[in-house]
Amino acid sequence: MKRIGVLTSGGDAPGMNAALRAVVRTGLSLDMEVYGITHGLAGLLDGEIEKMTWSSVGDILHRGGTILYSARSKRFLEEKWQDHAVTILKTFGIEGLVIIGGNGSFAGGLALAKRGIPVVGVPGTIDNDLGYTDFTIGFDTAVNTVLDLISKIRDTSTSHDRATVIEVMGRHCGDIALHAGLGGGADFILIPEIESDIRKLCMEVLKGKHAGKRHSLIIKAEGVELSTDEMVRTLEDVTGIETRAVVPGYIQRGGSPTGRDRMLASLMGGKAVRLLYDDEGSRAVGISGGKIISVDLEEALRIERPFNKEIFDLAVMLS
Repeated sequence: MKRIGVLTSGGDAPGMNAALRAVVRTGLSLDMEVYGITHGLAGLLDGEIEKMTWSSVGDILHRGGTILYSARSKRFLEEKWQDHAVTILKTFGIEGLVIIGGNGSFAGGLALAKRGIPVVGVPGTIDNDLGYTDFTIGFDTAVNTVLDLISKIRDTSTSHDRATVIEVMGRHCGDIALHAGLGGGADFILIPEIESDIRKLCMEVLKGKHAGKRHSLIIKAEGVELSTDEMVRTLEDVTGIETRAVVPGYIQRGGSPTGRDRMLASLMGGKAVRLLYDDEGSRAVGISGGKIISVDLEEALRIERPFNKEIFDLAVMLS
């Protein structure tokens, strides 16, 4: 394989640029031509493709976001547009594709793979919701962003004797809430994997107040069924404690990637190109037990994310 493409798709994640840099420079080092596709799968359909050079990815290792930009494409859900994407790739002579993104992006890649285009998926998503890999690119940075927020919120929450509910991202996966909650010393962690009992939460908050606690810090994953606004109202009504909601939103997807995410992205990006170079077929790159791995792309999408209840139980014990 001598000519490959690379794109970033779905929600952006810190470390995508580091992965892109690794893909381009590994490919060039192997005497391959590397083409960057802007605006994800939508850009592929529109032929937004340019040849990349060593300098194309200079000075981006530390930058958040993605210099190739990202977009979601409803058109790509239709088979006629998937066929069109294959035509575009063949027109440019692109023999294989690296897709940096989450499960939706991987699903799009699988559609291309079933049409004869080798695709390697690199997991770039803060949600950490892909079951085949221990960690995804951007997750560590997002957790550290929330940890910084927790430290600041704790100061003002204590000053005003408040309860504060911090809603973090993650879709249907509670890993950001779980890891940030444990690392930030949250009093309560609410995640989709464990059923929440708002009445029990209220009683625990009251018990803490009567025991002398000056504040209560609650980390809530966005995938929890009970809305944050409703939770705040219930806490105030039942406990009489002033309660505030903090929703950091998209700041969790931005910022310079941590050293861990830069390293992970570089290793995964380099591995993805090697897989294409060696004609290994369509794969998904990940990390397991500290080692960079690859699994069949279709199988990667089937593997469900295991929930680490030990971490949750420890967080409850330490709080």
